[in-house]
Amino acid sequence: MMFMKRLLHRINQRLIRLRRGVFVQKTYRLAFLILGKLPRKKNVIMFESFHGKQYSDSPRAIYEYMKENKLPYDMYWMADRRHLSTFEKLPDVQYVKRLSLKWIFLMARAKYWVTNARLPLWLPKPKETVYVQTWHGTPLKRLGVDIEEVHMPGTDTQKYKNNFLFEASKWDYLVSPNAYATEIFKRAFGFDKKVIESGYPRNDFLINHNNPEKVAELKKTCGLPADKKVVLYAPTWRDNQFYAKGKYKFNLKMDLEQMKEEIGDQYVIVLRMHYLVAENLDLTGFEDFVFDFSNHEDIRELYLIADLLITDYSSVFFDYANLKRPMIFFVYDIEEYRDNLRGFYFDFEKKAPGPLVKTTDEIIREIKDIDENGFTLTNNIEEFYNKFCYLEDGHASERVIREVFEK
Repeated sequence: MMFMKRLLHRINQRLIRLRRGVFVQKTYRLAFLILGKLPRKKNVIMFESFHGKQYSDSPRAIYEYMKENKLPYDMYWMADRRHLSTFEKLPDVQYVKRLSLKWIFLMARAKYWVTNARLPLWLPKPKETVYVQTWHGTPLKRLGVDIEEVHMPGTDTQKYKNNFLFEASKWDYLVSPNAYATEIFKRAFGFDKKVIESGYPRNDFLINHNNPEKVAELKKTCGLPADKKVVLYAPTWRDNQFYAKGKYKFNLKMDLEQMKEEIGDQYVIVLRMHYLVAENLDLTGFEDFVFDFSNHEDIRELYLIADLLITDYSSVFFDYANLKRPMIFFVYDIEEYRDNLRGFYFDFEKKAPGPLVKTTDEIIREIKDIDENGFTLTNNIEEFYNKFCYLEDGHASERVIREVFEK
């Protein structure tokens, strides 16, 4: 009897929270609809990166260019309440807590929104607000309506596609890194407004700061040994491996013990998990060999200090390619990922700018081969660079700003 009472109480509390959540969304929406009718604050820009979790990516590059060039705008960053510490460490950055009362007033009246991911679906865009979507990667895996079957929690295939199209219909500008991405973005997002084919603003940092002095400075700041080379391991998430909506599992298939034994005298490994991955990896015993930088504010600095990148299907390799450094693709589940989860836009197995491997033994062999024989820019790598990186000249932020803010 007592058990039934506790169970009914828990169910009732869950329903109350559910109703409260729906009520809050409706209240926010109503507030936006009312405040959105007021005149725009034409000099206010709201920035967000990965749902308020980071100060990073192309929104950061655009923001920093505008600030450095003293453009006359009042700029705010949206910060998720669970990640406020990220923004508290940035004394010169104005930020506002996402979903707070101040956030409502600023968002509803700001002239510009700049973000790299989707905003809440229930959030209405006022008619005169300009919404700039930078997105967050050159696509290898299928996106939006191009995904044949969705395996993510809390949705189904048709609902996911409809929601994606509805969100994309609010965008006024979409930033694209190259012609290849432009074609895919237009179709996958159902986007028929202005595409700014500029290169990615976030890659300006790689082009403009790729020098030994900056690399040494960043290694010191990150607390990495100056006398060791750096392997950056940056895998993506798997749609069908999750704890809950927005919290994905990740099984580290790499044998760290073997890696340390074989290459630990020359290398350290820097881990950078995808922002959706919820794992807290146990690295006990590897403190002097493996460094978890998953919460580092911006991956761009990790690119610069990395002598070699190991990834899988993540879009990070399109960015890292700008540095013309070696890459290894650890694709132990490629058949499952290619055929059942996402699918690819091009023949990844033939066109990848580096070797594809499935075991730790193969990873070690490839690293030792680079050490012994050096890194060569093969025809495959040059072809990849010319197709995907040809616009990256360190001025992408400037091109976006001229198109949107200086017209």
